[in-house]
Amino acid sequence: MNYLIKAQELLNKTRVVDFLGPLALRLYLFPVFWMAGNNKLGSMESTIEWFGNPEWGLGLPLPALLAWLATLTELVGSLALLFGLGVRWFSIPLMFTMVVAAASVHWQHGWLAIAEGSGLFATERTIAASERLQAAKGLLQEYGNYDWLTEKGNFVILNNGIEFAATYFIMLLVLLFIGSGRYVSADYWIANYFKK
Repeated sequence: MNYLIKAQELLNKTRVVDFLGPLALRLYLFPVFWMAGNNKLGSMESTIEWFGNPEWGLGLPLPALLAWLATLTELVGSLALLFGLGVRWFSIPLMFTMVVAAASVHWQHGWLAIAEGSGLFATERTIAASERLQAAKGLLQEYGNYDWLTEKGNFVILNNGIEFAATYFIMLLVLLFIGSGRYVSADYWIANYFKK
């Protein structure tokens, strides 16, 4: 029993660097939302059209307003995450964008972000995609320079399921509850200033 108490005390000493957890979440999420917002902004007309088109897009009402709201939320929210400014507040609209993305874009494809042919979350869609991937690899091995094509990474098929959106939502949920962390965030220094 004494060993357990000592182990717990040792574990508790890591709290001096507990700011690293929220910092890591913020730094991980910053480029995710920054790139998503920039991609939308770079082709705003196409983004608005995709938001509104019911046949091949999302079919959302007020597509221009929603496209701009999503874009600005991602861009401003990503900067807030980077600098640790208003992180708990900005987590809320960013979480909302993840819910909308999961429901309107990713839900129909199941859980998996990358298609897998087996496992708990495999579906008919991912199994069929895996079969096609194996066929494509066979063609590339026979007729292409497969070693060169794969020396920097493997080929995969994007399934576009809710996995990434759910993961980002959970990370933002953690930031909503714990905040941006100590020392390396504007929130920490602003709160300290006003406490004085």
